[in-house]
Amino acid sequence: MKKIALLSDTHGYLDSAIPKYLESVDEIWHAGDIGTLQITDELQKIKPVKAVYGNIDGQDIRRVHPLHQRFFCEEVDVWITHIGGYPGHYAPAIKQQMQLQPPQLFICGHSHILKVMFDKKLNVLHMNPGACGNHGFHKVKTLLRFTIHQTKISDLEIIELGNRA
Repeated sequence: MKKIALLSDTHGYLDSAIPKYLESVDEIWHAGDIGTLQITDELQKIKPVKAVYGNIDGQDIRRVHPLHQRFFCEEVDVWITHIGGYPGHYAPAIKQQMQLQPPQLFICGHSHILKVMFDKKLNVLHMNPGACGNHGFHKVKTLLRFTIHQTKISDLEIIELGNRA
């Protein structure tokens, strides 16, 4: 069983409230637009990090973190990318792969809109944790926590960190 914290779109800002929400997790996943390597370095001090780069991330981040992460957590096939779209509106760059080999859990960021929805057509759970940085049009900073045990994803929590500065 693994407890996961999922965040995205920090844009170089790590809210001081975030670490307390990460203490109880096993891994931290970041869905891109990290902003600076200092962010993932700080997160790595708390728990192991899996991250992808986003469209605002420079070459320094792109050398460390890939565009896509596809892996198994427990028995769940997970795919994390930054610009992925959502069920019925997947990004053109990934649409074919989603149809040919859909994961069980598809995670992206980019939109700054917290969204969790199930794609009945592809049998995929989609998660976008919103944005937990101060840059963007979102009003409230958010992240997600959930548990993966064998083939089940459960205990989903939406964490609101307060208004964007």
